[in-house]
This record gives sequence, C-alpha cells and structure tokens, in this order.
Amino acid sequence: MRRYLKKYLPDQETIRSNPWLRPFQSSLLHPRLWHLNRHSAAGAVATGLFCGLIPGPLQMIGAALAAVKFRINLPLALLVTLYTNPFTIVPLYLVAYQLGRLLTGDSAGFIAPPEFSITAFAAWTEAMQGWMLVVAKPLGLGLLALASVLSVFGYLATRAIWRLYLIKAWHRRRSAS
Repeated sequence: MRRYLKKYLPDQETIRSNPWLRPFQSSLLHPRLWHLNRHSAAGAVATGLFCGLIPGPLQMIGAALAAVKFRINLPLALLVTLYTNPFTIVPLYLVAYQLGRLLTGDSAGFIAPPEFSITAFAAWTEAMQGWMLVVAKPLGLGLLALASVLSVFGYLATRAIWRLYLIKAWHRRRSAS
C-alpha cells in the first residue's frame, strides 16, 4: 500500500528545491510529514476530507497547516482535498445546507437566491446580502457537521482498508512460503 501511494505523492526533494517554500523548510521537512504508515495516512485522509469543505481556495492551506500541526502525511492531506472541485462543490454545499437546516430545526425549505437584474443592480445587491445572511447559519453549521462526518468516516475507512490490505499480504506471504 505504501509503495503504491508513494508512487503518486511528491517527496521531500520537491519541497527542498522549490524557492517559494524555502522559508518554510524547517517546518515542511519534518520527517513525520513525509512518513507514510497507517496512522499518518488515516490522519491525512481525515484532514483532507475536513479541509476540503473550507470555502474558497484556502482548502490546501488549511490542510497543510493541519498536517504540520498534527504531524501527518502532508502530500496525502493535500491530495485528498481535491475531492471538492467545480463538479462536486455545489452538491456538497447543498447537502451541507440541508444538514444545517436539519440541525437548526429550520423548516422553511430551500430559499432561492434573488433574481439578478442589471437594471436594478443596487436593489439586487441588497437582496443578495439579505439572502446570504439567511443562508449563512445553516450552511456554516452544515459544513462543519458534514466535514466532521466525512473526516471520521475517512479516518475509519482508511484504517480498515489498510488493515485488510495487511491481512491479505500476510496471507499471501504465508501461502508463498
């Protein structure tokens, strides 16, 4: 499993040779950030899944900071954040919004954003701000809840898959000898 993952993940030398990352080398070159075992992989998957729902382009920064803080595999944490992309982000945010509505007890249903009007741009901007304030609480709570659920599921699934892989490898070695 480790050899398979290492084939696709960058190594320490990539970080060392990058001039933009040179000021952070003391933190980014810590050996535990590059070591790949079932503990660091499961933590990296959980971190990547959690940080993948951070709005905007801050997902990888959040995953990198969490990986440095918790000393888990950095490249895998960054790679896992890519599950959110232009095709998946809207459905994930809709699920998060519905989950947030469920957690807050909001039964109003989905509130559609105001219709865009170039002729009444100021009124549309004001209506859009009001809509965003109404949607913010269930969406924020839903994102936190969904990220937590995905993180826990990813951690447990990674540990289980790694364990199954090891058991299968043990059986292959035993039958080969």
